[in-house]
Amino acid sequence: MTDQENASKEASEPEKVRMGGMALRNGLLVHGPTHWSVAVRARSGEIEVASGPKPRLARGRIATTPMLRGPARLAEAMAVVPLVRWKLRSVRLPLEDPRVIGAALLASGASAFARKLAKGSATREALVGVIGLVPAVAALRDPNLAAYHGAEHKAIGAYESGGNAAETPKEHQRCGSNLIGPMLALGVAGQVIVESVIDRPGSIVRGTASLAATGAAVEVFAFAERQPGAALSRAVHHTGHEIQRLISTREPTAEQLAVGEAAVAELLRVEPSPADRTDEGADSEAPPMPT
Repeated sequence: MTDQENASKEASEPEKVRMGGMALRNGLLVHGPTHWSVAVRARSGEIEVASGPKPRLARGRIATTPMLRGPARLAEAMAVVPLVRWKLRSVRLPLEDPRVIGAALLASGASAFARKLAKGSATREALVGVIGLVPAVAALRDPNLAAYHGAEHKAIGAYESGGNAAETPKEHQRCGSNLIGPMLALGVAGQVIVESVIDRPGSIVRGTASLAATGAAVEVFAFAERQPGAALSRAVHHTGHEIQRLISTREPTAEQLAVGEAAVAELLRVEPSPADRTDEGADSEAPPMPT
C-alpha cells in the first residue's frame, strides 16, 4: 500500500475516543472525555458493568491552558472514583487493603521525618518523592491489581489499534507510569527552589509548588505523546515501559481480559463519538489521559 493510500485510509477512519483508565482489584475503570464506565468480576463470577457522566472540571480556558489543563483532567479522573464506588458496590478500589493503608501512614511519617533533614537538599526531596511511591508499590503487590492493569492496557490498546486484545502488549505508551519520572524530577526541583527562596515554606507554598510540578509533568507527558521520537520522549517512555514491565503490570487471564473488554465496550456505548461532540471540553489541544 502506497503512502497516499495509507493517508487516504487514515483520513477515512473515524476518530477514536480518547480513553484513560484505572485498574481495580477486581476489574477496570475506564473514562473518556465526558463519561466513565466500570466492569468488575463479581463474587458470583459474572461481569457487572456500570457507567455515568464525568464531573466536568476542565472547561473553557482551564481545558486548554498549559499547566492548568493537566491537573484539572487528573482531578476529573479522581472525582470519578467515589461515583464508581457508589454506583457499583462490588467495586474494590486499589487502596482497599490494610497493607496499603499502613504503607500510606508509614510513608507520611517517613516523609515528615525526611523534611527535617538538610534544608534545600535535592537528595532529601528525591527521598521524599520515592517514599511517596511506597503505597502504590504496596498496592501492586496484589497480583490481581497488576493483572487488571495489564488488561486495561490490552483492551484500550486493542481498541486504538484495531487489533486483538489477547495479542496486544500489556505495556502501553500512554501509561501513567510515564508521569513518574517527570513528576519526581520536577517535584524535587520545585521544592528545592521554594526552599532557596522562602525560609520555612508552609504547606500552602509547598502545595502550590507541587501543583505546578504536576502541571509541568503532564505537559512533558503530552509532549512525549505528540513527539515520540524526541530524546526527552524516548527517555520518558523507556522509564515508563520498564516500570510497567517489571512492576506495575502482569499478563491477565482470559477472564480478566474479558472484564477489561467489557469496560471498554460500555464506555463506547455511552461516550459520544468525537465527530458528534460540540462541547467546550472536546478541545483537541487537551493532553492525553493516562491509562
